[in-house]
Amino acid sequence: MPKRRITKAERERVEKILALLDAYYTTEYKCYLNHETPWQLLIATILSAQCTDERVNIVTKDLFVKYKTLEDFAKADIREMEKDIHSTGFYHNKAKNIIECARTLVTEYGGEVPSDIESLTKLAGVGRKTANVIRGNIYHEPSIVVDTHVKRISGKLGLTKEEDPIKIEFDLMDVLPKDHWILYNLQIIAHGRTICTARSPKCSECFLYPYCKWPGKI
Repeated sequence: MPKRRITKAERERVEKILALLDAYYTTEYKCYLNHETPWQLLIATILSAQCTDERVNIVTKDLFVKYKTLEDFAKADIREMEKDIHSTGFYHNKAKNIIECARTLVTEYGGEVPSDIESLTKLAGVGRKTANVIRGNIYHEPSIVVDTHVKRISGKLGLTKEEDPIKIEFDLMDVLPKDHWILYNLQIIAHGRTICTARSPKCSECFLYPYCKWPGKI
């Protein structure tokens, strides 16, 4: 994908946005999905598709007690797994993908979660979003995760005009400094949950208001 050309004015505008995000949300790294191992985060992220992190954390609290090892997941009965994860939605596909993914990790990777995006995206149920969650949180590889908050707010800020998550990812890789890729994800997720919410954004409270290009802002 061709690299997007960024003007000096755009760079300066992005720097001001990032400085405000850093000041408000700090530069502390925080993962919203509870986990103790890389494979637990991988499974939690698969479960998080079309589901809130809060719900996933409720489910995995018992799930990771019942299935203590990756081998336990690889040997799991799919019908029982469906019941265990039912409340996260899309449980048929998620159960199938989790078991298949666990089997691949056990048989082909010795139980280790790979760090490169090519290997990660070959695993069942793992797209670029899930792969980048692993790369950023486990291996600290600069990665951009395009979830619903990042997609929506990045568009409002004029950092991308795209709708496709992969195109948005590459736009943000061009416009954001690499040392802020992971932080931007975390900060925008927090912003989308507290201030720039999807249903009723609190425009009057938003410190990014001067930089917002959303025509519906109040």
